[in-house]
Amino acid sequence: MSTSHQSDPLCRARLRWRARRGLLENDLFFERFLGKYEHVLSDADVGALTRLFDLSDNDLMDVLLARKKLEGELADPDVLWMLTLLRAA
Repeated sequence: MSTSHQSDPLCRARLRWRARRGLLENDLFFERFLGKYEHVLSDADVGALTRLFDLSDNDLMDVLLARKKLEGELADPDVLWMLTLLRAA
């Protein structure tokens, strides 16, 4: 059984490390987002965020700024919800 994001400080530290991006603009999005929502994220939320982290920095920036839409498997409700929260943070 894997450890829950909320119950394991190491999991939360890994999430913050994974959120570090090559583009400062992306870093700012994630820094604000995690400052606001980190302690209420469910494991499903973390999974959706992790899927966004798999995008390249430029593609991620385009998605965050709504210059591109998520497509295919990324366009599922959980990932779209995380994107909505990221944009609002």
